[in-house]
Amino acid sequence: MSLQYLKNVVTLEYDPGKCTGCGMCAIVCPHAAFVMEGKKARLTDKNLCMECGACMRNCPFGAIAVRPGVGCAYALLMSQLRGKEIACGD
Repeated sequence: MSLQYLKNVVTLEYDPGKCTGCGMCAIVCPHAAFVMEGKKARLTDKNLCMECGACMRNCPFGAIAVRPGVGCAYALLMSQLRGKEIACGD
């Protein structure tokens, strides 16, 4: 079972033309939104993205853009840090 948040609202953008095939996005993505296919990364399902920003921070060639801090992952982390009940959409 793959976890999805809200459909079609993810800020994730991927430019395969800038991908050099390092595979870092596939390694760091906690929900396997990226996989390696041949010598390029492939975005499996944009809706799997929880907007943590790990893929963007680890892409040395700028092939990935995402606005971390706007999605469900951010809401969950902030709920925990603030000692509130964990809720997506906090």
